[in-house]
Amino acid sequence: MPAALPVLAKSCFALDLRPLKEPASPNAGVLAFSRVYRSLKVPDLFAANLQFKERQRGLAEAQMAEAIMLLQALGGDCPEDVGLIHQDPLLASALGYALPKVTAIRSFLEKFHDEKIEALRPPREEQKSFIFPCSEPINGLQNVQAGLVRRIAQKYAAQGQALTLATIDQDATIIESHKKAALYHYEGGRGYQPMVAIWAEADLVVADEWRDGNVPARQAPLTCAQWAFAALPATIKQRFFRGDSACHENGLITWLKSTDREAEPGGRIGFCVSASMGEDLQKEVKAIGSSEWRTFGKDPDGTQRQWAEVAFVPGEKGEKKDSRPLRYVGLRLLKPQGSLFNDGTDRRHYAVLTNLDWEGAKLLNWHREKAGTVEHVHDEVKNGLAGGHVPSQLMGANAAWFKLNLLTYNLVSAVKGLCLNPEERTARLKKFRLLVIHLAGRLSRNGCVLRLRFCASNDAIGRIAKIWAVFDLPTQATCLKPLLTG
Repeated sequence: MPAALPVLAKSCFALDLRPLKEPASPNAGVLAFSRVYRSLKVPDLFAANLQFKERQRGLAEAQMAEAIMLLQALGGDCPEDVGLIHQDPLLASALGYALPKVTAIRSFLEKFHDEKIEALRPPREEQKSFIFPCSEPINGLQNVQAGLVRRIAQKYAAQGQALTLATIDQDATIIESHKKAALYHYEGGRGYQPMVAIWAEADLVVADEWRDGNVPARQAPLTCAQWAFAALPATIKQRFFRGDSACHENGLITWLKSTDREAEPGGRIGFCVSASMGEDLQKEVKAIGSSEWRTFGKDPDGTQRQWAEVAFVPGEKGEKKDSRPLRYVGLRLLKPQGSLFNDGTDRRHYAVLTNLDWEGAKLLNWHREKAGTVEHVHDEVKNGLAGGHVPSQLMGANAAWFKLNLLTYNLVSAVKGLCLNPEERTARLKKFRLLVIHLAGRLSRNGCVLRLRFCASNDAIGRIAKIWAVFDLPTQATCLKPLLTG
Protein backbone atom coordinates (compact mmCIF):
# COMPACT_ATOMS: atom_id res chain seq x y z
CA MET A 1 0.00 0.00 0.00
CA PRO A 2 1.63 3.29 -1.08
CA ALA A 3 2.28 5.96 1.56
CA ALA A 4 -0.20 8.82 1.63
CA LEU A 5 1.16 12.06 0.22
CA PRO A 6 1.14 15.16 2.44
CA VAL A 7 -1.72 17.54 1.69
CA LEU A 8 0.53 20.24 0.25
CA ALA A 9 2.23 17.75 -2.06
CA LYS A 10 -0.89 16.87 -4.02
CA SER A 11 -4.06 18.26 -5.57
CA CYS A 12 -7.29 17.21 -3.89
CA PHE A 13 -9.38 17.46 -7.08
CA ALA A 14 -9.25 16.78 -10.80
CA LEU A 15 -9.80 19.50 -13.41
CA ASP A 16 -12.93 19.18 -15.56
CA LEU A 17 -12.59 21.32 -18.70
CA ARG A 18 -16.25 21.08 -19.69
CA PRO A 19 -17.88 24.54 -19.29
CA LEU A 20 -20.97 24.88 -17.14
CA LYS A 21 -24.00 25.32 -19.34
CA GLU A 22 -25.91 27.21 -16.67
CA PRO A 23 -24.89 30.88 -16.10
CA ALA A 24 -22.85 31.27 -12.91
CA SER A 25 -21.06 34.17 -11.28
CA PRO A 26 -18.94 34.93 -8.19
CA ASN A 27 -20.88 38.21 -7.91
CA ALA A 28 -24.44 36.88 -7.88
CA GLY A 29 -25.20 38.75 -4.65
CA VAL A 30 -25.19 42.03 -6.55
CA LEU A 31 -28.57 40.99 -7.97
CA ALA A 32 -29.97 41.79 -4.52
CA PHE A 33 -28.80 45.36 -5.11
CA SER A 34 -30.57 45.35 -8.47
CA ARG A 35 -33.75 44.11 -6.78
CA VAL A 36 -33.69 47.01 -4.32
CA TYR A 37 -33.15 49.47 -7.19
CA ARG A 38 -36.13 48.09 -9.11
CA SER A 39 -38.38 47.49 -6.11
CA LEU A 40 -38.09 51.16 -5.10
CA LYS A 41 -39.13 52.02 -8.66
CA VAL A 42 -36.00 54.07 -9.28
CA PRO A 43 -36.35 53.38 -13.03
CA ASP A 44 -39.65 55.30 -12.93
CA LEU A 45 -37.82 58.24 -11.34
CA PHE A 46 -35.26 58.21 -14.13
CA ALA A 47 -37.95 57.99 -16.78
CA ALA A 48 -39.74 61.01 -15.28
CA ASN A 49 -36.66 63.21 -14.75
CA LEU A 50 -34.06 62.16 -17.31
CA GLN A 51 -34.54 61.51 -21.01
CA PHE A 52 -31.53 61.36 -23.31
CA LYS A 53 -32.48 58.60 -25.71
CA GLU A 54 -33.75 59.65 -29.11
CA ARG A 55 -33.46 56.20 -30.72
CA GLN A 56 -34.89 52.84 -29.75
CA ARG A 57 -31.45 51.22 -29.87
CA GLY A 58 -29.27 50.92 -26.80
CA LEU A 59 -30.05 50.97 -23.11
CA ALA A 60 -32.51 53.32 -21.45
CA GLU A 61 -31.25 55.91 -18.93
CA ALA A 62 -32.44 53.82 -15.99
CA GLN A 63 -30.57 50.76 -17.33
CA MET A 64 -27.36 52.75 -17.79
CA ALA A 65 -27.68 54.14 -14.26
CA GLU A 66 -28.38 50.68 -12.84
CA ALA A 67 -25.33 49.25 -14.62
CA ILE A 68 -23.05 52.01 -13.28
CA MET A 69 -24.41 51.63 -9.76
CA LEU A 70 -23.99 47.85 -9.91
CA LEU A 71 -20.38 48.40 -10.95
CA GLN A 72 -19.85 50.77 -8.01
CA ALA A 73 -21.54 48.35 -5.59
CA LEU A 74 -19.21 45.58 -6.79
CA GLY A 75 -16.18 47.75 -6.03
CA GLY A 76 -15.38 49.20 -9.46
CA ASP A 77 -13.41 52.45 -9.28
CA CYS A 78 -13.84 53.80 -12.79
CA PRO A 79 -15.91 53.21 -15.97
CA GLU A 80 -13.13 51.02 -17.39
CA ASP A 81 -13.71 48.46 -14.63
CA VAL A 82 -16.96 47.42 -16.32
CA GLY A 83 -14.75 45.39 -18.67
CA LEU A 84 -14.07 43.01 -15.77
CA ILE A 85 -17.74 42.04 -15.52
CA HIS A 86 -19.01 42.88 -19.01
CA GLN A 87 -19.05 39.24 -20.13
CA ASP A 88 -20.60 37.87 -16.92
CA PRO A 89 -23.30 35.53 -18.33
CA LEU A 90 -25.31 35.39 -15.10
CA LEU A 91 -25.66 39.17 -14.78
CA ALA A 92 -26.71 39.51 -18.42
CA SER A 93 -29.42 36.85 -18.09
CA ALA A 94 -30.65 37.97 -14.67
CA LEU A 95 -30.77 41.69 -15.47
CA GLY A 96 -32.46 41.21 -18.82
CA TYR A 97 -29.74 43.11 -20.69
CA ALA A 98 -25.98 42.87 -21.13
CA LEU A 99 -23.89 45.37 -19.21
CA PRO A 100 -22.79 48.31 -21.38
CA LYS A 101 -19.23 48.76 -22.62
CA VAL A 102 -16.99 51.50 -21.24
CA THR A 103 -17.55 53.69 -24.31
CA ALA A 104 -21.30 53.62 -23.70
CA ILE A 105 -20.85 54.51 -20.03
CA ARG A 106 -18.58 57.43 -20.85
CA SER A 107 -20.97 58.66 -23.52
CA PHE A 108 -23.82 58.50 -21.01
CA LEU A 109 -21.88 60.51 -18.39
CA GLU A 110 -20.86 63.15 -20.91
CA LYS A 111 -24.50 63.89 -21.66
CA PHE A 112 -24.76 65.49 -18.21
CA HIS A 113 -22.27 68.18 -19.26
CA ASP A 114 -23.51 71.43 -20.76
CA GLU A 115 -20.98 73.46 -22.75
CA LYS A 116 -23.18 76.56 -22.45
CA ILE A 117 -22.79 76.43 -18.67
CA GLU A 118 -19.05 75.86 -19.06
CA ALA A 119 -18.88 79.11 -21.04
CA LEU A 120 -20.28 81.04 -18.06
CA ARG A 121 -17.03 80.66 -16.11
CA PRO A 122 -15.51 84.16 -15.72
CA PRO A 123 -11.79 84.76 -16.31
CA ARG A 124 -9.70 83.72 -13.30
CA GLU A 125 -8.30 87.24 -12.92
CA GLU A 126 -11.86 88.55 -12.46
CA GLN A 127 -13.24 85.79 -10.22
CA LYS A 128 -11.08 82.96 -8.92
CA SER A 129 -13.82 80.72 -7.54
CA PHE A 130 -17.01 80.01 -9.43
CA ILE A 131 -19.89 77.65 -8.63
CA PHE A 132 -21.33 76.19 -11.82
CA PRO A 133 -25.12 76.20 -12.14
CA CYS A 134 -26.42 72.67 -12.49
CA SER A 135 -27.21 71.45 -15.97
CA GLU A 136 -30.77 70.29 -16.61
CA PRO A 137 -29.76 66.60 -16.48
CA ILE A 138 -27.94 67.13 -13.15
CA ASN A 139 -31.09 68.77 -11.78
CA GLY A 140 -32.94 65.69 -12.99
CA LEU A 141 -30.54 63.48 -11.02
CA GLN A 142 -31.18 65.58 -7.91
CA ASN A 143 -34.91 64.92 -8.39
CA VAL A 144 -34.15 61.20 -8.66
CA GLN A 145 -32.12 61.44 -5.47
CA ALA A 146 -34.94 63.21 -3.62
CA GLY A 147 -37.53 60.71 -4.90
CA LEU A 148 -35.36 57.79 -3.79
CA VAL A 149 -35.01 59.26 -0.28
CA ARG A 150 -38.78 59.57 0.05
CA ARG A 151 -39.38 56.00 -1.19
CA ILE A 152 -36.85 54.60 1.25
CA ALA A 153 -38.61 56.54 4.01
CA GLN A 154 -41.88 54.89 2.93
CA LYS A 155 -40.20 51.48 3.27
CA TYR A 156 -39.12 52.33 6.81
CA ALA A 157 -42.72 53.30 7.63
CA ALA A 158 -44.05 50.08 6.09
CA GLN A 159 -41.66 48.08 8.30
CA GLY A 160 -42.91 49.88 11.44
CA GLN A 161 -39.85 52.14 11.66
CA ALA A 162 -41.39 55.45 10.59
CA LEU A 163 -38.91 58.35 10.62
CA THR A 164 -40.34 61.64 11.88
CA LEU A 165 -37.12 63.43 12.90
CA ALA A 166 -34.64 64.78 10.35
CA THR A 167 -31.24 66.26 11.15
CA ILE A 168 -29.39 67.56 8.11
CA ASP A 169 -25.60 67.46 8.42
CA GLN A 170 -23.79 69.42 5.72
CA ASP A 171 -20.08 69.46 4.89
CA ALA A 172 -17.72 69.73 1.93
CA THR A 173 -15.00 67.23 1.11
CA ILE A 174 -11.91 67.28 -1.10
CA ILE A 175 -11.53 64.83 -3.98
CA GLU A 176 -7.99 64.79 -5.30
CA SER A 177 -7.47 64.79 -9.06
CA HIS A 178 -4.53 65.37 -11.38
CA LYS A 179 -6.69 66.13 -14.40
CA LYS A 180 -5.92 69.36 -16.26
CA ALA A 181 -9.40 70.69 -15.53
CA ALA A 182 -8.94 70.28 -11.75
CA LEU A 183 -8.11 73.43 -9.77
CA TYR A 184 -5.99 73.92 -6.65
CA HIS A 185 -7.74 73.57 -3.28
CA TYR A 186 -6.86 75.01 0.13
CA GLU A 187 -4.72 72.03 1.14
CA GLY A 188 -2.37 72.67 -1.76
CA GLY A 189 -3.31 69.84 -4.11
CA ARG A 190 -5.66 69.84 -7.09
CA GLY A 191 -9.12 68.41 -7.35
CA TYR A 192 -12.76 69.12 -6.59
CA GLN A 193 -14.66 70.07 -3.44
CA PRO A 194 -18.30 68.92 -3.54
CA MET A 195 -20.77 69.93 -0.85
CA VAL A 196 -22.80 67.04 0.60
CA ALA A 197 -25.85 67.03 2.89
CA ILE A 198 -27.09 63.89 4.66
CA TRP A 199 -30.15 62.95 6.69
CA ALA A 200 -28.41 61.68 9.82
CA GLU A 201 -31.21 59.56 11.33
CA ALA A 202 -31.77 57.66 8.08
CA ASP A 203 -28.11 57.63 6.95
CA LEU A 204 -29.16 58.88 3.52
CA VAL A 205 -27.56 61.50 1.28
CA VAL A 206 -30.28 63.99 0.42
CA ALA A 207 -28.38 66.55 -1.69
CA ASP A 208 -24.99 67.47 -3.08
CA GLU A 209 -23.40 70.18 -5.20
CA TRP A 210 -20.33 69.42 -7.33
CA ARG A 211 -17.75 72.23 -7.12
CA ASP A 212 -14.30 73.13 -8.32
CA GLY A 213 -11.49 72.54 -5.86
CA ASN A 214 -10.84 76.24 -5.36
CA VAL A 215 -14.41 76.99 -4.23
CA PRO A 216 -14.31 77.51 -0.44
CA ALA A 217 -16.88 75.57 1.57
CA ARG A 218 -18.20 78.84 3.00
CA GLN A 219 -19.14 80.13 -0.45
CA ALA A 220 -22.90 79.90 -0.97
CA PRO A 221 -23.75 76.84 1.18
CA LEU A 222 -27.46 77.74 1.11
CA THR A 223 -28.29 76.02 -2.20
CA CYS A 224 -27.29 72.55 -1.00
CA ALA A 225 -29.15 73.06 2.30
CA GLN A 226 -32.34 74.08 0.49
CA TRP A 227 -32.17 71.02 -1.76
CA ALA A 228 -31.61 68.84 1.30
CA PHE A 229 -34.68 70.01 3.19
CA ALA A 230 -36.78 69.92 0.00
CA ALA A 231 -35.88 66.23 -0.39
CA LEU A 232 -37.29 65.21 3.00
CA PRO A 233 -40.60 63.30 3.09
CA ALA A 234 -43.76 65.04 4.26
CA THR A 235 -43.92 62.76 7.32
CA ILE A 236 -41.10 64.66 9.07
CA LYS A 237 -42.33 66.42 12.22
CA GLN A 238 -39.07 67.97 13.50
CA ARG A 239 -36.16 69.43 11.51
CA PHE A 240 -32.62 70.27 12.57
CA PHE A 241 -29.39 71.37 10.92
CA ARG A 242 -25.74 70.97 11.91
CA GLY A 243 -22.61 72.28 10.23
CA ASP A 244 -19.04 73.38 10.74
CA SER A 245 -17.79 76.96 10.53
CA ALA A 246 -18.26 76.94 6.73
CA CYS A 247 -21.99 77.03 7.46
CA HIS A 248 -21.61 80.21 9.52
CA GLU A 249 -22.59 82.20 6.46
CA ASN A 250 -25.11 85.02 6.44
CA GLY A 251 -27.36 83.75 3.64
CA LEU A 252 -27.66 80.26 5.14
CA ILE A 253 -28.16 81.45 8.73
CA THR A 254 -30.78 83.99 7.65
CA TRP A 255 -32.70 81.31 5.76
CA LEU A 256 -32.50 78.75 8.59
CA LYS A 257 -33.79 81.13 11.26
CA SER A 258 -36.49 82.75 9.13
CA THR A 259 -40.03 82.45 10.49
CA ASP A 260 -41.05 81.33 6.99
CA ARG A 261 -39.65 77.88 7.88
CA GLU A 262 -42.38 77.42 10.51
CA ALA A 263 -45.07 77.23 7.82
CA GLU A 264 -43.24 74.46 5.91
CA PRO A 265 -43.73 70.70 6.46
CA GLY A 266 -41.71 69.79 9.52
CA GLY A 267 -41.87 73.32 10.91
CA ARG A 268 -39.08 75.41 12.42
CA ILE A 269 -35.48 74.36 11.80
CA GLY A 270 -33.37 74.14 14.94
CA PHE A 271 -29.72 74.60 14.04
CA CYS A 272 -26.24 74.63 15.52
CA VAL A 273 -23.11 75.51 13.53
CA SER A 274 -19.51 76.07 14.51
CA ALA A 275 -18.95 79.81 14.80
CA SER A 276 -16.30 81.63 12.78
CA MET A 277 -13.87 82.73 15.47
CA GLY A 278 -13.37 86.37 14.49
CA GLU A 279 -11.27 88.66 16.62
CA ASP A 280 -14.23 90.07 18.58
CA LEU A 281 -15.77 86.68 19.32
CA GLN A 282 -12.37 85.20 20.25
CA LYS A 283 -11.80 88.05 22.68
CA GLU A 284 -15.25 87.60 24.23
CA VAL A 285 -14.81 83.85 24.74
CA LYS A 286 -11.35 84.23 26.29
CA ALA A 287 -12.69 86.85 28.69
CA ILE A 288 -15.11 84.38 30.32
CA GLY A 289 -14.10 83.79 33.93
CA SER A 290 -12.85 80.36 35.03
CA SER A 291 -15.80 79.92 37.39
CA GLU A 292 -18.25 80.18 34.49
CA TRP A 293 -16.80 77.21 32.57
CA ARG A 294 -18.58 73.93 33.28
CA THR A 295 -16.88 70.61 32.56
CA PHE A 296 -19.06 68.14 30.67
CA GLY A 297 -16.57 65.61 29.35
CA LYS A 298 -12.99 64.43 29.27
CA ASP A 299 -11.01 63.12 26.30
CA PRO A 300 -8.83 59.98 26.60
CA ASP A 301 -5.69 62.14 27.01
CA GLY A 302 -7.23 63.97 29.95
CA THR A 303 -8.28 67.10 28.06
CA GLN A 304 -11.37 68.59 29.71
CA ARG A 305 -14.28 69.75 27.57
CA GLN A 306 -15.99 72.78 29.11
CA TRP A 307 -18.83 75.05 28.06
CA ALA A 308 -20.08 78.53 28.95
CA GLU A 309 -22.60 81.03 27.68
CA VAL A 310 -21.10 83.82 25.56
CA ALA A 311 -22.59 87.30 25.76
CA PHE A 312 -21.93 88.20 22.13
CA VAL A 313 -24.32 89.89 19.71
CA PRO A 314 -22.63 90.79 16.40
CA GLY A 315 -24.06 93.32 14.01
CA GLU A 316 -24.99 90.93 11.21
CA LYS A 317 -25.96 92.03 7.72
CA GLY A 318 -29.66 91.69 7.17
CA GLU A 319 -30.38 91.50 10.89
CA LYS A 320 -33.86 92.88 11.58
CA LYS A 321 -34.25 95.19 14.54
CA ASP A 322 -37.07 93.12 16.05
CA SER A 323 -35.41 89.74 15.45
CA ARG A 324 -34.27 87.62 18.37
CA PRO A 325 -30.45 87.50 18.68
CA LEU A 326 -28.92 84.10 18.18
CA ARG A 327 -27.14 82.34 21.00
CA TYR A 328 -23.41 81.71 21.22
CA VAL A 329 -22.11 78.88 23.40
CA GLY A 330 -18.38 78.72 24.11
CA LEU A 331 -16.29 75.55 24.14
CA ARG A 332 -12.98 75.38 26.00
CA LEU A 333 -10.56 72.48 25.69
CA LEU A 334 -8.31 72.47 28.74
CA LYS A 335 -5.21 70.29 28.87
CA PRO A 336 -4.26 68.56 32.15
CA GLN A 337 -1.41 70.07 34.12
CA GLY A 338 1.91 69.55 32.40
CA SER A 339 0.43 69.06 28.91
CA LEU A 340 0.23 71.62 26.12
CA PHE A 341 -1.23 71.95 22.64
CA ASN A 342 1.14 72.28 19.68
CA ASP A 343 0.98 76.07 19.89
CA GLY A 344 2.37 76.01 23.44
CA THR A 345 -0.90 76.81 25.27
CA ASP A 346 -2.87 74.63 27.64
CA ARG A 347 -6.29 75.69 26.31
CA ARG A 348 -8.17 76.35 23.12
CA HIS A 349 -11.40 78.26 22.63
CA TYR A 350 -14.24 77.68 20.19
CA ALA A 351 -17.93 78.57 19.96
CA VAL A 352 -21.13 77.45 18.28
CA LEU A 353 -24.01 79.54 16.99
CA THR A 354 -27.55 78.27 17.57
CA ASN A 355 -31.22 79.10 17.85
CA LEU A 356 -31.79 76.22 20.31
CA ASP A 357 -32.21 76.72 24.05
CA TRP A 358 -30.74 73.36 25.05
CA GLU A 359 -28.36 73.02 27.99
CA GLY A 360 -24.81 73.66 26.80
CA ALA A 361 -23.43 70.14 27.34
CA LYS A 362 -26.35 68.56 25.46
CA LEU A 363 -26.00 71.06 22.62
CA LEU A 364 -22.25 70.56 22.16
CA ASN A 365 -22.42 66.77 22.40
CA TRP A 366 -25.22 66.74 19.84
CA HIS A 367 -23.31 69.05 17.50
CA ARG A 368 -20.19 66.89 17.81
CA GLU A 369 -22.12 63.85 16.55
CA LYS A 370 -21.93 65.39 13.07
CA ALA A 371 -18.37 64.08 12.78
CA GLY A 372 -19.71 60.52 12.93
CA THR A 373 -22.31 61.03 10.22
CA VAL A 374 -21.34 63.22 7.29
CA GLU A 375 -17.60 62.53 7.63
CA HIS A 376 -18.36 58.80 7.65
CA VAL A 377 -20.33 59.24 4.42
CA HIS A 378 -17.44 61.15 2.83
CA ASP A 379 -15.05 58.32 3.68
CA GLU A 380 -17.34 55.56 2.44
CA VAL A 381 -18.27 57.31 -0.81
CA LYS A 382 -14.66 58.21 -1.65
CA ASN A 383 -12.91 55.05 -0.45
CA GLY A 384 -15.58 52.34 -0.21
CA LEU A 385 -17.28 53.34 -3.47
CA ALA A 386 -15.91 55.14 -6.53
CA GLY A 387 -16.60 58.72 -5.43
CA GLY A 388 -12.89 59.37 -4.96
CA HIS A 389 -12.27 58.82 -8.68
CA VAL A 390 -12.86 61.62 -11.19
CA PRO A 391 -13.57 59.99 -14.57
CA SER A 392 -13.61 62.98 -16.92
CA GLN A 393 -12.34 66.45 -17.78
CA LEU A 394 -15.99 67.52 -18.06
CA MET A 395 -17.65 69.10 -15.03
CA GLY A 396 -21.09 67.65 -15.69
CA ALA A 397 -19.80 64.12 -16.27
CA ASN A 398 -17.91 64.19 -12.96
CA ALA A 399 -20.95 65.59 -11.15
CA ALA A 400 -23.11 62.75 -12.53
CA TRP A 401 -20.56 60.05 -11.61
CA PHE A 402 -20.37 61.42 -8.04
CA LYS A 403 -24.14 61.64 -7.66
CA LEU A 404 -24.58 58.06 -8.90
CA ASN A 405 -22.15 57.03 -6.17
CA LEU A 406 -24.37 58.80 -3.65
CA LEU A 407 -27.43 56.96 -5.00
CA THR A 408 -25.50 53.70 -4.60
CA TYR A 409 -24.67 54.64 -1.02
CA ASN A 410 -28.35 55.27 -0.29
CA LEU A 411 -29.43 51.88 -1.65
CA VAL A 412 -26.76 50.13 0.43
CA SER A 413 -27.85 52.12 3.48
CA ALA A 414 -31.47 51.09 2.90
CA VAL A 415 -30.48 47.42 2.81
CA LYS A 416 -28.45 47.76 6.01
CA GLY A 417 -31.20 49.63 7.85
CA LEU A 418 -34.13 47.49 6.73
CA CYS A 419 -32.72 44.00 6.19
CA LEU A 420 -29.58 43.35 8.23
CA ASN A 421 -29.27 42.39 11.89
CA PRO A 422 -28.57 45.26 14.35
CA GLU A 423 -24.91 44.24 14.75
CA GLU A 424 -24.47 44.24 10.95
CA ARG A 425 -26.06 47.63 10.25
CA THR A 426 -22.85 49.53 11.00
CA ALA A 427 -20.87 47.39 8.54
CA ARG A 428 -18.68 49.40 6.25
CA LEU A 429 -18.88 48.81 2.53
CA LYS A 430 -15.97 46.36 2.44
CA LYS A 431 -17.75 44.12 4.93
CA PHE A 432 -21.15 44.73 3.32
CA ARG A 433 -19.80 43.26 0.10
CA LEU A 434 -18.76 40.11 1.97
CA LEU A 435 -22.19 39.90 3.60
CA VAL A 436 -24.33 40.49 0.52
CA ILE A 437 -22.56 41.25 -2.77
CA HIS A 438 -19.72 38.77 -3.23
CA LEU A 439 -21.79 35.59 -3.12
CA ALA A 440 -21.40 32.94 -5.78
CA GLY A 441 -24.54 31.73 -7.50
CA ARG A 442 -25.99 30.28 -10.68
CA LEU A 443 -29.19 30.44 -12.67
CA SER A 444 -31.09 27.29 -13.56
CA ARG A 445 -34.41 26.63 -15.19
CA ASN A 446 -36.89 24.29 -13.58
CA GLY A 447 -39.94 23.97 -15.79
CA CYS A 448 -40.95 27.48 -16.79
CA VAL A 449 -39.26 29.20 -13.84
CA LEU A 450 -35.74 30.62 -13.89
CA ARG A 451 -34.22 30.33 -10.42
CA LEU A 452 -31.21 31.91 -8.74
CA ARG A 453 -29.36 29.59 -6.38
CA PHE A 454 -26.49 30.68 -4.14
CA CYS A 455 -23.40 28.78 -3.10
CA ALA A 456 -23.26 30.34 0.37
CA SER A 457 -23.91 29.74 4.05
CA ASN A 458 -27.40 29.63 5.56
CA ASP A 459 -26.75 33.01 7.22
CA ALA A 460 -25.83 34.60 3.90
CA ILE A 461 -28.87 33.12 2.16
CA GLY A 462 -31.01 34.32 5.06
CA ARG A 463 -29.85 37.90 4.43
CA ILE A 464 -30.73 37.56 0.75
CA ALA A 465 -34.15 36.15 1.68
CA LYS A 466 -34.78 39.16 3.93
CA ILE A 467 -33.95 41.55 1.08
CA TRP A 468 -36.33 39.64 -1.20
CA ALA A 469 -39.09 39.89 1.42
CA VAL A 470 -38.69 43.60 2.21
CA PHE A 471 -38.14 44.75 -1.37
CA ASP A 472 -40.90 42.96 -3.23
CA LEU A 473 -40.83 42.76 -7.01
CA PRO A 474 -42.86 40.82 -9.60
CA THR A 475 -40.98 37.81 -11.01
CA GLN A 476 -41.09 36.68 -14.61
CA ALA A 477 -38.95 33.89 -16.08
CA THR A 478 -36.42 35.05 -18.67
CA CYS A 479 -34.17 33.32 -21.15
CA LEU A 480 -30.93 31.69 -20.04
CA LYS A 481 -29.01 32.83 -23.11
CA PRO A 482 -26.92 35.98 -22.36
CA LEU A 483 -28.27 39.00 -24.22
CA LEU A 484 -26.16 40.98 -26.63
CA THR A 485 -25.26 44.59 -25.95
CA GLY A 486 -27.50 46.99 -27.79
